[in-house]
Amino acid sequence: MTEMTFEDALTQLEKAVEQLESGELPLERALEVFETGVKMSRFCSAKLNEVEQKVELLLNVKDGEPETAAFDMDTLQDED
Repeated sequence: MTEMTFEDALTQLEKAVEQLESGELPLERALEVFETGVKMSRFCSAKLNEVEQKVELLLNVKDGEPETAAFDMDTLQDED
């Protein structure tokens, strides 16, 4: 199974918002769509945080060269 991309999650989030804003969903379906939206929002947020961390690491320059270092996603998720 392929890993979900940020763009896929954002598209699903946008669809969820559109469906909920329409006001035409029955309560149970609206709850399901809302739950999906929350999951996609959290996924997008985590991806953006990951990218932000990588950019910050790349901007750390030593001796005229960017210095990169690995970071642990578990540590990042523990902050939530």
